[in-house]
Amino acid sequence: MAYKTLTNALLVAGLAFSSAGMAAPAAAPAAAPEAPPPTLSGASAEMLSNTCAGCHGTNGASSGPASPTIAGISKAYFVEVMKGFKGEGEELVPSTIMGRIVKGYTDAEIEAMAGYFAAKPFVAGSQKFDATLASKGAKLHDKYCEKCHAEGGTSAEDDSGILSGQWAPYLSWSMADFQDGKRHAPKKMAKKVDELMSKEGAEGMKALINYYASAGKK
Repeated sequence: MAYKTLTNALLVAGLAFSSAGMAAPAAAPAAAPEAPPPTLSGASAEMLSNTCAGCHGTNGASSGPASPTIAGISKAYFVEVMKGFKGEGEELVPSTIMGRIVKGYTDAEIEAMAGYFAAKPFVAGSQKFDATLASKGAKLHDKYCEKCHAEGGTSAEDDSGILSGQWAPYLSWSMADFQDGKRHAPKKMAKKVDELMSKEGAEGMKALINYYASAGKK
């Protein structure tokens, strides 16, 4: 009788323990952070981005004069231009060498590099400029360019590229490509550039470029 009573007691205790365990399951492990997009080579974003240093400087801060600084530009703008070099975007971006280089990267690798450079601070090029022209250029920027290149051309938020602090020769050559039709200009940009050139001429463009070269200095 005592044996039977002890057996029943153990059975009840076991069921109670099992029931308690079912009522309070262990908490699920926290979800792992989202992994960066896989790359064909398996290289990290930093390793991929280091391949750009020869022309665009360490961490994308160019030492000029023909290559732009790509540190701090928006991820969307970086991807858009790289696709343009590939001939896959909305517009074909002319180049001397980038059209060949970009073919060596997958879309995932371009995305990885875009995120890497977007996280780096923009470094304005240290260059000479004409203060008088820069002063005039500041007014022209406000009139013709500010809506798309906000905060005096320093903002990356508009996904239009950073102008202030870029190297003057690079800006001059890029604008020549737009004006010559070698590179497609969006409708708004084309309209504003036409207005600038018709009212101010080449001197107006020169003043604008001196303003960007000044990086806000006086």
